[in-house]
Amino acid sequence: MAQETNEYRAQRLQSMKALADMGYEPYGCKYDHEDLAKVRAGFAEGKSVRVAGRLLMIRRMGKMNFCTLNDGTGRFQLIFKRDELSETAFAAFKQLNLGDIVGAEGTLFTTQKGEKSLVVKEWTMLAKALEQPPEKFHGLADQEERYRRRYVDLMTNDESRNRFFTRSRLLMEIRKYLWSKGFVEVETPILQDQAGGAAAKPFFSHYNALDKDCVMRIAPELYLKRLLVGGMNKVFELGKDFRNEGIDRTHNPEFTVCEIYEAYGDRTSMEAIMEGLLPHLCDTVIGKRVIEYGEKKVPIDFTPPYRRVAYRDLVKELMGDDWFDLPFETQLAKAKAKGKETDTNLELDGVTTELMLTHEVYDKLIERNLMQPTFVIRIPHEFVPLAKACKDDPSLVDVFEFVVAGRELCPGYTEQNDPIEQRKALENQAGEDTEKIDEDFISALECGMPPTGGLGFGVDRLVMFLTGTDSIRDVVLFPQLKRA
Repeated sequence: MAQETNEYRAQRLQSMKALADMGYEPYGCKYDHEDLAKVRAGFAEGKSVRVAGRLLMIRRMGKMNFCTLNDGTGRFQLIFKRDELSETAFAAFKQLNLGDIVGAEGTLFTTQKGEKSLVVKEWTMLAKALEQPPEKFHGLADQEERYRRRYVDLMTNDESRNRFFTRSRLLMEIRKYLWSKGFVEVETPILQDQAGGAAAKPFFSHYNALDKDCVMRIAPELYLKRLLVGGMNKVFELGKDFRNEGIDRTHNPEFTVCEIYEAYGDRTSMEAIMEGLLPHLCDTVIGKRVIEYGEKKVPIDFTPPYRRVAYRDLVKELMGDDWFDLPFETQLAKAKAKGKETDTNLELDGVTTELMLTHEVYDKLIERNLMQPTFVIRIPHEFVPLAKACKDDPSLVDVFEFVVAGRELCPGYTEQNDPIEQRKALENQAGEDTEKIDEDFISALECGMPPTGGLGFGVDRLVMFLTGTDSIRDVVLFPQLKRA
């Protein structure tokens, strides 16, 4: 393979020299042109246009040669005719290779087969490609190679490139929607004195100038809440979080999040935001509200209202109304039977309590089968210890887990604004390591934070859902990978 690559490179270096000898500099300058998408949309027979892009296909047929040009907005056929070009220009054309970037000027023309084309009158070299592109320019076949060499993937794979254009538009529309609802976008520190806002393992660093250790943020939550204390009543942040944890199809250590907080709100305020935001994104970017997700093309309908159902009610629907009244051993036997019945691997080794068992049942047998958008509410306090308790049952917290296609897209909270209760929860979470408690955050709460609703969603995972992609690496331009 290496020998083959060297041969291709040698051939292209030779072509580059030949072009230079004919007056075609291999790496050109600014070139005024029209996007191919606009050329196609405004096509008129005989119209003169200038275009630029990368050569995806070359068919040499003697006096008439055909090329396919791609500029990222679309593809277009170029025709190089011997009688339409100077002798030098036609001869230089023979030195072009797949992957070369050229500029071309000519007139629009429709072939006998109905193909919209550009008959080239003049052309110029803009960039010589020294590396041989993937065979037939169909793209990289190896999945991991696509992630490692994203530039080649984008160059050759229209679907991949369009997915990232979609991601960019989704980010823009998230901002537009939240601004339209009176939210203000803010920025909080990425380098922090201590990790807070989530139970996650951070990346560590060191300030040389200040001679102190720091961490990369795992969540912006505690800083955003400080802003609520200060009177900024509706805030959101779109930015990066970093968690030194595992990598799989839905997790990347560096990821993009959107966190939203509304003073004088609660969990229901956050539900309303999701029921407004998701249809907005579907309508403005995707063009439809029913998305076919994953390899099985499961239709997901983002038309509100979304189902709201209590955690315990979901468990009862599957395991029976008497589940929470059964002895642990009976529950365990029933769970094992249900796992075998559904061919689901329940991880029951080390499960010793009703709570642990119930959550394993929920995680493996219930959540993974919630395909349509669902707010799972009234969660056991043990799973979300920092949230505010339900007024009618302190064993439950007033939160939701928003589940789509069997995966949690985001949590939403009636936030804890009692500094005394917040301290107790943080102390329980920290255990003996009380240095993990953010004393300044507690001090901020003691100044008074209004009743608040908050939510945070992973943008990468949202893009996955809305583009029907089931791997996070397909929606992150440069995902983290093991060393090659």
